[in-house]
Amino acid sequence: MALWSVWTQYFPPKPSFTEASIPSQEGRIVIVTGGNAGVGFELCKMLYGRGATVYMGARSEERATAAIQQIISETPANTFNGKLNFLALDLNDLASVEDAAAAFAAKETKLDILFNNAGIGALSVPYGSKTAQGTEAFMGIHCVGPLLFSKLLLPQLRKAVQLSDSEKVRVVWAGSLLAEMSSPTDGVDFAILDEGPKTRMGAYSATKAGNIFLAAEWARRYGSGEEAMISVAQNPGNLRTNMFKGTPGWWMIVLNRTLYPAKFGAYTELYAGLSPDITLDRNGAYIMPWGRIQEHFPRKDVVEAMKPQDQGGKGAPKRFWEWCESKHREFESKSK
Repeated sequence: MALWSVWTQYFPPKPSFTEASIPSQEGRIVIVTGGNAGVGFELCKMLYGRGATVYMGARSEERATAAIQQIISETPANTFNGKLNFLALDLNDLASVEDAAAAFAAKETKLDILFNNAGIGALSVPYGSKTAQGTEAFMGIHCVGPLLFSKLLLPQLRKAVQLSDSEKVRVVWAGSLLAEMSSPTDGVDFAILDEGPKTRMGAYSATKAGNIFLAAEWARRYGSGEEAMISVAQNPGNLRTNMFKGTPGWWMIVLNRTLYPAKFGAYTELYAGLSPDITLDRNGAYIMPWGRIQEHFPRKDVVEAMKPQDQGGKGAPKRFWEWCESKHREFESKSK
């Protein structure tokens, strides 16, 4: 881990890519998972305000409806015709993931941007928690569920590529500084993936490295040819959100000195999803707060692990992708 990387992500320069930076998004279709609170809420608000049709993925229709009403009431009247829609999605249950993709497909033929934003805090669930299908909770909610959801939406993403510019169709994955600071050697310990790491923090950190792997592997699989699209991972930043649920009060007193409003994290995601800086030749990039491409990932073990096996690496992104597929294959096959 490089201290310069930690420093620049803890104390980023002012955001230069905001909602004021983007043109009208009228006619564009976007999904934001976990859109009813925190960073996702702020991102939905920005995109709606610029005219996008936004699907807010959330477990609770009641909370999503309240969030949608709040966004509408707080958004000044303008010339754009944004739309906000609730999309029932519980990443803890792959049956819900499958249903959400089907519900979206019944309403829309294309999808311009998928923000895999939803997640749970490192201390928000007891150690050893499992998803509805029995996968370790952090891996299931942060990696297995989002990969299934993204793959089920491939027809709509590919349709958007046909109707638009490849570099404008994107899948964005949720990383974290903890992928650098506390993920295991090589980012993910494949030997214990099925049972999970021994601590909640270890489990959480590994999923964030896992999402960096998934972003890179998606870029490798779907980043070339006539249907090419962009895939990036991003660290939204250190933010005042419910991701710190369960953190002791004394520690929050310390943390609050380095936390920023959730809106800043939305700027990171906005950059990941819309910035023209991210071109196909930067596919698989990692985005730092509040919207900067990280040129060199500081963990050499992770960089080496990500190299393909035929280049002397460990092929970690491909291996991790295939492990995730093994956990959701039943649901993916039922949808075909």
